[in-house]
Amino acid sequence: MTELVGVILANNEEHNIEACIDTLRWTDEVIVFESYSTDRTVEVAEQAGARVIQHHFENFGAQREAALHAVDAEWIFFVDADERATPALAEEIRAKIERSERGWWVPRDNYIFGKLTRGAGWYPDYQLRLLHRTSARYDLTRTVHELVILDGEAGHLENPLTHYNYQTVEQFFKKQRYYTQFEAKRRYDEGQRTKPWTYLTMPTRHFWWRFITERGYIDRLHGLRLSLFMAYYEFLTYRQVARLAREEDR
Repeated sequence: MTELVGVILANNEEHNIEACIDTLRWTDEVIVFESYSTDRTVEVAEQAGARVIQHHFENFGAQREAALHAVDAEWIFFVDADERATPALAEEIRAKIERSERGWWVPRDNYIFGKLTRGAGWYPDYQLRLLHRTSARYDLTRTVHELVILDGEAGHLENPLTHYNYQTVEQFFKKQRYYTQFEAKRRYDEGQRTKPWTYLTMPTRHFWWRFITERGYIDRLHGLRLSLFMAYYEFLTYRQVARLAREEDR
């Protein structure tokens, strides 16, 4: 069994995949877990020396769970195609997997619109990505913002992943609209419903949380803009929850 495998989840990432693979060459193997891209992702990944496994995408939690079962390794380090592992993070991970913890939270440096973002909930942005494979599973009821169920303790790493997550405002809007669909369905299934005042109170609370509680103000106008954007998508999420309720009542 391989000790440590870097697993990259990807779909239509030909512009990112090679650079991501290059930052994982310190692992024992790099696998691109790929959901039938229509661009050159597979070709580029194989040329870069990664092994490609294809699996139809259902949702984010199910995709990571499928990867856990498809890869034969003691440890899996999950990375998205738009993330990069630094040499310092690589050295820390190699040391930490010798310890008793069964998973490790990894912080992320998020670059949004080309700016390193320190407030509004985007730092330290811990993600549970380094997993002892047989000690971890995903909650399949969570289709977005995946939840790991870990048999054992989890620790926190100090060195961050570098995440180039939104290059443009257009890309940001496109991805948030996509996430909104999954999030609204999750909230609806959990029994959340809207009231007339929900469309005002919940976006307002979300803006306050982003800009004040999570210190979006330290990023100045950039933080203000992001906080307003996320409040708007909170409004759209609850509007989608209301739409689901109306469809059920028909």
